[in-house]
Amino acid sequence: MISAPEVLAAIPTGLRDPLLEEYSHIVQSYMERKWLPSELSGGRFCEIVYTILEGYAKGSYSAAPSKPGNFVNACKLLENNGHVPRSFQVLIPRLLPVLYEIRNNRGVGHVGGDVSPNFMDAAAVLGMINWIMAELVRVFHQLPTDEAQRVVDLLVERRIPIVWQVGQVKRVLNISLSLKDQILILVCSSSVPIAAEDLLKWTECGDRGYFKRLLRDLHKKRFIELSPDETSVEALPPATRYVEDTLLPSLT
Repeated sequence: MISAPEVLAAIPTGLRDPLLEEYSHIVQSYMERKWLPSELSGGRFCEIVYTILEGYAKGSYSAAPSKPGNFVNACKLLENNGHVPRSFQVLIPRLLPVLYEIRNNRGVGHVGGDVSPNFMDAAAVLGMINWIMAELVRVFHQLPTDEAQRVVDLLVERRIPIVWQVGQVKRVLNISLSLKDQILILVCSSSVPIAAEDLLKWTECGDRGYFKRLLRDLHKKRFIELSPDETSVEALPPATRYVEDTLLPSLT
């Protein structure tokens, strides 16, 4: 599958690289439950996306991201660009001020906000930037929506604090965890399917039969998608929720 950097190749490096870096940082902060840096990055992400939309409409991009003097008014002016895709004219320009508002007035941009950094706001930020990234990929490469989202999913390797990678081997650092929990953490740390044989090696399970039965049970319970030939494993949403909401909080 083509990668997000490739489908965004039409965006100059001076804008594309900061965009991918900020997106990666927000996702990583969210996975580590660091709400404050996740939300603060939302502001920088907005400025980069604004600069991209402005350049797309003009047919000439700035060399680097810029911050308009009045961000909300600048986004409203983008709505005058009737020659661009509607998401670039209306939807994203209306989302960006919302992201900016969370950064400025929800206690994450400065002291004195009325709400402390929290999961609810960070989740809102993540949801909006995921949609914006998928829409950028869809428009720049003319992909169907579902394909664009898959490209974005591949953009960031989901790094989890207790997973450490050495070469091609991943290890769960907390050895007190059950084999089931280790499998789910490892599977959720990857945005692409993992070979079942790799999982067996990474967990150092000595009982292949038990390991296979456990994978089948997790598949039956819809925590993972086990391929028909049982050679690859992919996380399903219940596994992600379990790891993020139950496992990780208990380990911090």
